[in-house]
Amino acid sequence: MNQDLTHSAPKKIGILSSSRADFSIYEPLIRALQSDPEFEAQIIAFGTHLSKSHGYTLDAIKANGFAVAHAIDHCYANADEPEAISQAMGRTLLEFSKLWASQNFDLVFCLGDRYEMLAAVLAAKPFNIPFAHLYGGETTLGAMDEAFRHSITHLSQWHFTGAEPYAERVKELTQRPDRIFNCGYINLDTLSRLNFISAEGMQERCGLDMSQPTLLVTMHPETERYTQTANFADELCAALEELTEFQVLLTMPNSDTHGNQIRSRVLDLQQRRPGMVCVENLGTLGYASAMKHCSAMLGNTSSGFVEASYFPKPVINLGQRQEGRILTPNIAGCDFVKADIVNLVRSHSRQTFDPNSSAIYGQGHSTACILEQLKTHIFPTLQQ
Repeated sequence: MNQDLTHSAPKKIGILSSSRADFSIYEPLIRALQSDPEFEAQIIAFGTHLSKSHGYTLDAIKANGFAVAHAIDHCYANADEPEAISQAMGRTLLEFSKLWASQNFDLVFCLGDRYEMLAAVLAAKPFNIPFAHLYGGETTLGAMDEAFRHSITHLSQWHFTGAEPYAERVKELTQRPDRIFNCGYINLDTLSRLNFISAEGMQERCGLDMSQPTLLVTMHPETERYTQTANFADELCAALEELTEFQVLLTMPNSDTHGNQIRSRVLDLQQRRPGMVCVENLGTLGYASAMKHCSAMLGNTSSGFVEASYFPKPVINLGQRQEGRILTPNIAGCDFVKADIVNLVRSHSRQTFDPNSSAIYGQGHSTACILEQLKTHIFPTLQQ
């Protein structure tokens, strides 16, 4: 007897999230999957979500109304030295071997290029679990994430890219053009639907009235030049001390090699610089609102490339961490040199840019595109 495939059980979809950053990207996709009766979406939270020193953002996921099906602890580095990060990768492999042995998934989404993400995906390889990788094909020559990202691409069976040049690179890596879909960035779906907090309203969220000139700053370690992290942080802090015409809203660095060297310096600067606030996590709405209202973004975060182009916002990209990404007209760059940073902030923050800068990254319909590809290509029986 033929089985009626249209009434088969929902496809079980895992969502791997290792940090506040990737979860904020996933949110529209998770909501869409959870509201679609053809899918059973389960959040798998690990990495710094369970780290108290990084804000224990597992609580934030739950506070936003999401159920966490699997919370995997011990998958983050206890220090910021190479040995600690390597050990965290080993623990992640061990912890995820237990999960993959006990759970069956029809597909698991993974995102980006973090070391924790690579370890979780690598642990699944002996179990033949299929993965869909979001945002392969990018290039960040100044970070070891470059190798992690391409490794995750090779370990995944399906690929959703954020821009056509990245899709072409994934084709080169995989030689499987039939499994690559350029759907743009989910980040833009989120931004196009947010009811932003007003500039004055940000006072309650972060302690700064962002109707005043404000720099939104994020510095992560350059993991290919991590021995120079302290010097780079000193140059940035010296520049921020001189840029007294701006308030400073600084989001703390992620869990990377020598990240604590940045943390200690910016927290020390906060004590002696008026109008500077350091925050661990603004949340999706808070961070997007800060981006909307800031005078310019400064640092080396990936959000200075995709999300910032949506507004578009002047971006001063520092160093080599993001080297190789697409440069839209709103982005200018220099190395970690105090005088260069000061001069570029003062000149570039006055510029205005074409609001179509983000067109290369999609039109805010990425979630719908991903669901369409799931149903028509990955699980075609759902359309029968």
